[in-house]
Amino acid sequence: MDELDEIRKKKMEQLKRQLSEPEVPVLELPDKPVEISDATIEAAIRQYPLLVVDCWAEWCGPCRSIAPVIEDMARELKGKAVFGKLNVDKNPLTSRKYGITAIPTLLVFQNGRAVDRLVGAYPKASLMSQLKRFL
Repeated sequence: MDELDEIRKKKMEQLKRQLSEPEVPVLELPDKPVEISDATIEAAIRQYPLLVVDCWAEWCGPCRSIAPVIEDMARELKGKAVFGKLNVDKNPLTSRKYGITAIPTLLVFQNGRAVDRLVGAYPKASLMSQLKRFL
Protein backbone atom coordinates (compact mmCIF):
# COMPACT_ATOMS: atom_id res chain seq x y z
CA MET A 1 0.00 0.00 0.00
CA ASP A 2 1.46 3.32 -1.01
CA GLU A 3 1.18 6.68 0.76
CA LEU A 4 -1.83 7.82 -1.28
CA ASP A 5 -3.76 4.66 -0.36
CA GLU A 6 -2.98 5.28 3.33
CA ILE A 7 -4.34 8.83 3.09
CA ARG A 8 -7.48 7.60 1.32
CA LYS A 9 -8.02 4.91 3.96
CA LYS A 10 -7.66 7.39 6.85
CA LYS A 11 -9.98 9.88 5.15
CA MET A 12 -12.59 7.15 4.54
CA GLU A 13 -12.47 6.09 8.19
CA GLN A 14 -12.87 9.70 9.28
CA LEU A 15 -15.91 10.16 7.03
CA LYS A 16 -17.49 6.94 8.32
CA ARG A 17 -17.08 8.12 11.92
CA GLN A 18 -18.65 11.48 11.11
CA LEU A 19 -21.63 9.81 9.45
CA SER A 20 -22.17 7.29 12.23
CA GLU A 21 -21.99 9.89 15.03
CA PRO A 22 -25.06 12.12 14.75
CA GLU A 23 -24.33 15.75 15.37
CA VAL A 24 -26.07 16.91 18.54
CA PRO A 25 -27.18 20.51 18.23
CA VAL A 26 -26.02 22.73 21.08
CA LEU A 27 -28.96 24.50 22.65
CA GLU A 28 -27.95 28.03 23.56
CA LEU A 29 -29.70 28.86 26.82
CA PRO A 30 -30.57 32.54 27.30
CA ASP A 31 -29.12 34.65 30.11
CA LYS A 32 -32.23 36.79 30.57
CA PRO A 33 -35.90 35.93 31.01
CA VAL A 34 -37.74 35.00 27.82
CA GLU A 35 -41.28 36.14 27.18
CA ILE A 36 -43.75 33.27 27.45
CA SER A 37 -47.31 33.34 26.11
CA ASP A 38 -50.28 31.02 25.73
CA ALA A 39 -48.97 30.26 22.24
CA THR A 40 -45.37 29.50 23.25
CA ILE A 41 -45.44 27.89 26.69
CA GLU A 42 -45.75 24.27 25.56
CA ALA A 43 -42.82 24.63 23.16
CA ALA A 44 -40.73 26.30 25.87
CA ILE A 45 -41.52 23.51 28.35
CA ARG A 46 -40.34 20.94 25.80
CA GLN A 47 -37.31 22.97 24.67
CA TYR A 48 -35.67 23.80 27.98
CA PRO A 49 -34.60 21.07 30.43
CA LEU A 50 -35.26 23.37 33.41
CA LEU A 51 -37.73 26.22 32.91
CA VAL A 52 -38.88 28.59 35.65
CA VAL A 53 -41.91 30.65 34.57
CA ASP A 54 -42.60 33.85 36.50
CA CYS A 55 -46.37 34.47 36.34
CA TRP A 56 -46.86 38.19 36.89
CA ALA A 57 -48.94 41.28 36.03
CA GLU A 58 -47.99 44.93 35.47
CA TRP A 59 -50.19 46.17 38.35
CA CYS A 60 -48.69 43.73 40.88
CA GLY A 61 -46.23 45.38 43.29
CA PRO A 62 -44.67 42.14 44.58
CA CYS A 63 -44.23 41.01 40.94
CA ARG A 64 -42.27 44.18 40.19
CA SER A 65 -40.17 43.69 43.33
CA ILE A 66 -38.97 40.22 42.31
CA ALA A 67 -38.38 41.13 38.64
CA PRO A 68 -34.74 42.19 39.28
CA VAL A 69 -34.21 38.97 41.26
CA ILE A 70 -35.46 36.91 38.31
CA GLU A 71 -33.14 38.88 35.96
CA ASP A 72 -30.13 38.22 38.24
CA MET A 73 -30.92 34.54 38.58
CA ALA A 74 -31.31 34.16 34.81
CA ARG A 75 -27.77 35.51 34.39
CA GLU A 76 -26.30 33.49 37.26
CA LEU A 77 -27.94 30.21 36.25
CA LYS A 78 -27.31 30.55 32.50
CA GLY A 79 -26.71 27.10 31.09
CA LYS A 80 -28.50 25.44 34.01
CA ALA A 81 -31.97 27.01 33.98
CA VAL A 82 -34.06 29.25 31.77
CA PHE A 83 -36.41 31.84 33.22
CA GLY A 84 -39.58 32.94 31.49
CA LYS A 85 -42.06 35.75 32.12
CA LEU A 86 -45.78 35.11 31.62
CA ASN A 87 -48.13 38.09 31.93
CA VAL A 88 -51.27 36.53 33.42
CA ASP A 89 -53.53 39.35 32.20
CA LYS A 90 -52.49 38.77 28.58
CA ASN A 91 -52.38 34.95 28.79
CA PRO A 92 -55.54 33.71 30.51
CA LEU A 93 -55.45 30.19 29.02
CA THR A 94 -52.13 29.31 30.64
CA SER A 95 -53.16 31.02 33.87
CA ARG A 96 -56.30 28.91 33.99
CA LYS A 97 -54.55 25.70 32.94
CA TYR A 98 -52.02 25.93 35.77
CA GLY A 99 -54.46 27.33 38.34
CA ILE A 100 -52.71 30.63 38.89
CA THR A 101 -54.83 32.36 41.55
CA ALA A 102 -52.13 34.49 43.21
CA ILE A 103 -49.15 36.32 41.79
CA PRO A 104 -46.26 36.27 41.66
CA THR A 105 -46.21 32.51 41.10
CA LEU A 106 -43.18 30.69 39.78
CA LEU A 107 -43.90 27.47 37.90
CA VAL A 108 -40.95 25.09 37.68
CA PHE A 109 -40.80 22.63 34.77
CA GLN A 110 -38.13 19.97 34.47
CA ASN A 111 -37.77 17.70 31.46
CA GLY A 112 -41.20 18.61 30.14
CA ARG A 113 -43.26 18.31 33.31
CA ALA A 114 -44.34 20.59 36.16
CA VAL A 115 -42.31 19.77 39.27
CA ASP A 116 -42.89 22.71 41.62
CA ARG A 117 -44.80 25.93 42.25
CA LEU A 118 -43.61 28.85 44.39
CA VAL A 119 -46.20 31.46 45.32
CA GLY A 120 -45.12 34.85 46.62
CA ALA A 121 -42.25 37.31 46.41
CA TYR A 122 -39.34 35.29 47.79
CA PRO A 123 -35.94 36.84 48.49
CA LYS A 124 -33.19 35.76 46.11
CA ALA A 125 -31.48 33.45 48.64
CA SER A 126 -34.75 31.58 49.28
CA LEU A 127 -35.50 31.21 45.58
CA MET A 128 -31.98 29.98 44.90
CA SER A 129 -32.21 27.34 47.64
CA GLN A 130 -35.61 26.19 46.37
CA LEU A 131 -34.28 25.81 42.82
CA LYS A 132 -30.96 24.16 43.73
CA ARG A 133 -32.65 20.79 44.12
CA PHE A 134 -33.48 20.86 40.38
CA LEU A 135 -30.03 21.90 39.15
